[in-house]
Amino acid sequence: RFEAQSTEVFDDGWDITEDATLLRTGIRTERPRSALSYNRSPDLPFDRSINPYRGCEHGCIYCFARPTHAYLNLSPGLDFETRLIARPGIAEVLEHELRARAYRVATVALGTNTDPYQPCESEFGLMRATLKVLSRFRHPTAITTKGTLIERDIDILKPMAAEGLLRVGISLTTLDPGLSR
Repeated sequence: RFEAQSTEVFDDGWDITEDATLLRTGIRTERPRSALSYNRSPDLPFDRSINPYRGCEHGCIYCFARPTHAYLNLSPGLDFETRLIARPGIAEVLEHELRARAYRVATVALGTNTDPYQPCESEFGLMRATLKVLSRFRHPTAITTKGTLIERDIDILKPMAAEGLLRVGISLTTLDPGLSR
């Protein structure tokens, strides 16, 4: 969509059968140039966010963030949930940005574009590293997640909540109407 070139699939006559159901999640890394993303939308209760990952293994069909993968020349469909990008070093970049003289404190949101506690977080630990920086700076934080891995970071989250620096929204996905209610 954003590239000058395009490709088209066609049958070249080789008829090699492949297992189309076997999709593995691949994760590559990118060095972040910035940690904070800013928005000026009057519809949102925050003006800045942090995304330690691009794409999301949860693969929720209703996710509004899927189209952001198109900016990476990847599909908002299967690529969004199987071709992920981790951003190691994001905590160090965040610390540098928070130390800038021009920086003005306001709540930073995590989980706005992809879930910061998606399964690959257990391998990379980018959310935990980011939370450590935010905690040290006593920075107001809002988290949205459906990942149970958030429990791992209770040692950081609890003191932040006690100081009134933290809000957490947890999304529960269920087909059970009673639990949903």
